Amino acid sequence: MNLGNPIAVGNTAKLYLCDNKIVKVFKKDLPPNQALYEAKKQEYVYSCGLHVPKIVEVTEINGRQAIMMEYVKGKTVGELLINNMEQAEHYISICVKTQQKIHSLVVEELELLESMSEKLHRQIQSVHNLNKKQKDALLKRLQSFVDEPKLCHGDFHPFNLIMSKEKVDIIDWVDSSSGDIRADVYRTYLLFSQNSVKLAEMYLHIYCKNTGLSRSEIFQWAPIIAGARLSENVSSENKKRLMEIVSQYCHESL
Repeated sequence: MNLGNPIAVGNTAKLYLCDNKIVKVFKKDLPPNQALYEAKKQEYVYSCGLHVPKIVEVTEINGRQAIMMEYVKGKTVGELLINNMEQAEHYISICVKTQQKIHSLVVEELELLESMSEKLHRQIQSVHNLNKKQKDALLKRLQSFVDEPKLCHGDFHPFNLIMSKEKVDIIDWVDSSSGDIRADVYRTYLLFSQNSVKLAEMYLHIYCKNTGLSRSEIFQWAPIIAGARLSENVSSENKKRLMEIVSQYCHESL
């Protein structure tokens, strides 16, 4: 299959547009069931009634795992936000309302989605930048929270929302899990603040205003989410910033 040039490149896969479908081709050295696992997650979310691209097929292309899915035509909310900063509150409100729809869902088929607590535990344990004392403090804090079976996207930001005239589609469900929505909100705040503290604060203000959650509730998750993000080794992320968040909020334990 001749896919041409990718339209996007991520940490684990490249995306192609072919025959009016999106083809996600995974990189080598990933677990052999990676594509199927991700597709099952997306199929489950689709079955919950959210606007999500429909999975067409899980296959193999040139020896690589691949997922074929529905192509959603439109622009990302991230693009629209960057090009219309005077309407930032409008586009961030769209983000918040979409995320609220996700968070309103209780995960009933827990075997299809990983527990957020288990995922965060695994990520923190794998971080080389954290010493044993720091990891123990973060994991102790993690264990103090009660598990909640709410649907969490895990990587919710404006560039994972595709806006058309009719609806907003949510893409990239690989990091989705069942857990505490406050953790998911802080993760989004952290992603916003990587580029703009002003937009991050606007997002948090609107989310708290819409839901009644408090800033302090959400920020209880700060050291855990920052510590877990260190495991992702994202080149654009400032590791020093993440370490400072871990130290700032865990200084009594560390």
